[in-house]
Amino acid sequence: MDVLTVLLAAVLSVLLPQAAAPALPAEIPLFPLPETTLFPGVSRPLLIYEPRYREMIADALKGDRIIGMVRLRPGFEKDYEGRPPIYVVGCAGRIQEYEQLPDGRYVILLQGLTPFRVLSENQRKPYRLGRVEAVPDRLAEQERLPLSALRNRLASLLITVLPFGVDPPSASFEDDEFINVVAQNLPMPEDDRQQLLERPSLLARAQALVDRLQK
Repeated sequence: MDVLTVLLAAVLSVLLPQAAAPALPAEIPLFPLPETTLFPGVSRPLLIYEPRYREMIADALKGDRIIGMVRLRPGFEKDYEGRPPIYVVGCAGRIQEYEQLPDGRYVILLQGLTPFRVLSENQRKPYRLGRVEAVPDRLAEQERLPLSALRNRLASLLITVLPFGVDPPSASFEDDEFINVVAQNLPMPEDDRQQLLERPSLLARAQALVDRLQK
């Protein structure tokens, strides 16, 4: 599989039905980046080049293929080679596709599973390992109709703010997929995106997106 295939799969994967998020292992590898990169049910291609994170991917591929994406806190640059502070809420993903390049780097396609909270870290590996608990997006039955209404409002607002030639997410998406695709991809400050990930429910995330665009 070549790099182009991986990137194309990133586009196609969000069009396919998504399975329910599985329970997370008690401990997962953590991949910290300066931005919030992943939401449940949405895919993202990533290039892995640092030696410690190449080892992380190699280990994950031998097991359940799950890694946890977390955001580095501001000021991380002075201790980037170490273990700078992170936000405790991230999103776990499973490696759907991968290619190891001739120079040892990996191109992976990561499928978002569920938010999680980091409880503690283990330092037995060169990369970061976190003891975590899943924080699944909650959607009560009585929230389905309000979520659908917010999704429709969000779709209308996107038409007014997206650049010419850029279409909103497909109308074929389920409501939860639509909300999370917008949350992951809409340009915004990373503090705001992190807050969206930390929202306690899909309904709260959808309302926050609508409020943002209405402003």
